[in-house]
Amino acid sequence: MEERAERLALYIIENRTTVRAAAKKFAVSKSTVHKDIAERLEKFNRPLYLQVKEILEINKAQRHIRGGAATRRKYRGI
Repeated sequence: MEERAERLALYIIENRTTVRAAAKKFAVSKSTVHKDIAERLEKFNRPLYLQVKEILEINKAQRHIRGGAATRRKYRGI
């Protein structure tokens, strides 16, 4: 589990991707990604945890923008 948590974190950092994209890439649930990053990684690799946390905070701040764009595409039929 520790190895998976590190691989997930590195993938998110390198690709500046979302939890959803990381979950899809590693074929695990979003909940698993969150648990690996927020709980497991913090305990055994704090520096890596802090790096990935920054990216997740940016994603969280931009979430409403991506959601609005998706809704716009849905109703425009694109």
